[in-house]
Amino acid sequence: MTRFHRVAGLGAALMIGALSLTACGANDAQTGGGDAGDGGGDSKVIALLLPESKTTRYEAFDRPLFEDKVAELCSDCEVVYYNADQDESKQTQQVDTAISEGASVIVLDPVNGAGAGGMVQSAQDSGATVIAYDRFIAEADYYMSFDNETVGKMQAEALVEAMGDKGSILMLNGAPSDPNAAQFKAGAHSVLDSSGVKILEEYDNPDWSPENAQQWTTDQLSKYDPSDIQGVYAANDGQAGGVVAALTGAGVAADALPPITGQDAEVAAIQRILAGEQAMTIYKPIPIEAETAAEVAVALANGDEVPTTSESGIEQSDYEGVTSYIFTPIVVKQDNVGDTVIKDGFYTADDICTGDYTKACEDAGIS
Repeated sequence: MTRFHRVAGLGAALMIGALSLTACGANDAQTGGGDAGDGGGDSKVIALLLPESKTTRYEAFDRPLFEDKVAELCSDCEVVYYNADQDESKQTQQVDTAISEGASVIVLDPVNGAGAGGMVQSAQDSGATVIAYDRFIAEADYYMSFDNETVGKMQAEALVEAMGDKGSILMLNGAPSDPNAAQFKAGAHSVLDSSGVKILEEYDNPDWSPENAQQWTTDQLSKYDPSDIQGVYAANDGQAGGVVAALTGAGVAADALPPITGQDAEVAAIQRILAGEQAMTIYKPIPIEAETAAEVAVALANGDEVPTTSESGIEQSDYEGVTSYIFTPIVVKQDNVGDTVIKDGFYTADDICTGDYTKACEDAGIS
């Protein structure tokens, strides 16, 4: 079994309980490679700080992939891990804790990228190097993420195509504090605003939560008949799931749902796509991102030269003055599930083809 298949299996298991995960507190780090309480000892301490746990990917994929790659590359490196649960002040405390634990490299996915400068300054003042992970921080030493405006464009292009370049939509964006959300939104608007599609209502979800998406969509159904909504731009899969729940809860049959976009290639979204309940998602090969972050972090912890080309072939570039590694997203629709997330080992067919989705998998040629 490949490591990616093993992690994919882990991801499927973790997804069941991801929303109920209690992330570590600001002063209670979970460790991937040792005991954080010893201040690192002779080990090389790398801190990984993720922003929230409502989006499945962070606990199910980013964290284990990063930790596994660090362990593979550096036997005496220690990973201390924190999750901020969408709380900026908590994340600030966690950075301070990571510094006190002796972290020489801080891999930071900020709750609020625009407001993360103080955390970065504190880390750099301590002698640590900061890698902005997935979300841009202008003051960071390194940055790695996917081409986020392209993500928004791909989502909007798929939606417009599915709608035949006409009709009315609801638009659900991500958190205003998330710089990625602004980039997704800008990319999507660059397509939607020049199309024949009309935006009925637009919403910036403060914490990306499916629950907020479901409630907001339900509220819109008090103003609009479901037949007035010919499509939905949802910035990620969690929100897409909330939209589906709201529409089906209002009596829309599953096979009569309008095209709905998504992002993150969550297993539930792949199942909805195969069942015809969601039009598409964006697959961002997280192993490439997490492992490149680990590769750079280990080089920094060891005092080695940072690779200009990663093991996966991604070359360094410049993004707004920060040395960066930018990855390419992939559109996943019903006809290419097997050629993308399954072929890459992100999921196995067994992860996806469960219960009511067994027949949908068979119809798509996945077994």
